[in-house]
Amino acid sequence: MDPPSSERLQAFADERGRRGKGALSVFLFVTDYARRNGLPLDPTALVTEGRGQVKGLGRAAVQRVLQRHGIHAVLAKEGGRTSRKSLGHMFAYVALLNHLQARDRMALEDVEAFWIQRVHRFLEAKPFRVKLDASMSLRAVVAHLLEQAKRRQSQDPGRTDVGAVLQHLVGAKLECALGEGNVEHHSFSTADASTERLGDFEVGDAVVHVTAAPGEAVIRECQRNIEKGRHPILIVPGSRSSVAWGLADNACIMNRVDVFDIEQFIGLNVYEWGRFEAARRRTSLKKLLECYNRIVTDVETDPGLKISVD
Repeated sequence: MDPPSSERLQAFADERGRRGKGALSVFLFVTDYARRNGLPLDPTALVTEGRGQVKGLGRAAVQRVLQRHGIHAVLAKEGGRTSRKSLGHMFAYVALLNHLQARDRMALEDVEAFWIQRVHRFLEAKPFRVKLDASMSLRAVVAHLLEQAKRRQSQDPGRTDVGAVLQHLVGAKLECALGEGNVEHHSFSTADASTERLGDFEVGDAVVHVTAAPGEAVIRECQRNIEKGRHPILIVPGSRSSVAWGLADNACIMNRVDVFDIEQFIGLNVYEWGRFEAARRRTSLKKLLECYNRIVTDVETDPGLKISVD
C-alpha cells in the first residue's frame, strides 16, 4: 500500500529538497504553476526550446511566490534557473505531483505551505562559528572552519558549503591585501564560463582558482591561462595540495603554476598584518572575517555561510 501523500512529499523532500536553494526554487515554481494551471502537468511544457532550462523559472517568478507568504529575502539570485540539475528536479517533481493528484488530490495550497516551511528553515540557518583563541594556530582556526562546512555539507547532500567558504575566504584575503573595491567577487554558483572569467579571481597578471577538490578540469583551466600569458594560482585545502601538485606534474605545468593550501595562504598574511603579536593577530583575523561576511552578504543568498566570531 502506498504511504499517505504527506509522507510521499516528505520522502521526496528528504531525497531532493535538501539540495539547496536551487531545488527549492524549482519546487516552489512548479507548485505555483500547477496551482494556476491545474493537474496533471505535462513536464515537456516546462522545458525551454533549447532544452537546457525550466521554462519560466527565475528569480522574479520564485520571489512572487515567496512574497505571497510574507518572505522578502532573496532565496536564489538566479532563482534556480542556471542550475544544471533543475530540469531533473522538475521532471521528478511533476511526476510526484501527478501521482499525488491521481491518488488522493492533495491540496496544492498544503504542498506550497510545506515548501515555504522548508524555505524558512533554509533562511534561518545558523552561521559557522570561529573562536579567536590565541592559543590556537591560524592553520587550526581555518581547518576547524572548513571542518564545520564539510560536516554541514555531508549532512545535507547537494550543498556546496566547503567550496563557497574557500572561495570567499580567499576573496576576503585578497581584498584585505589589495583594498576594498579592487577585487571582483561572484557567488559560488556562478560558473566561470557564464561570465567569461578566466578563474575565480583575476589580479594583475595572475588568475586565482579556488577548489575543494582539484581535478583535471581545473588543471585544464590553468593550462588555458598559461596559453593566454597569465599566471595561474591554485588554492586548495591542505589535505588536497599533494593531489593538485601531482595533477600539475602530470600536465607538465608544475613549474608554471603555484599551488597553495588555504590554511597557509590565509595564515601567513594574518601573521604579517598582526606583526606577529597576539593582540594584533586577533584584530587582523577579525577584520578578515568581517570582510568575508560582507562578501557573503553581497553575493550569496544563504545566511548560513556567514561566520560568527566568538
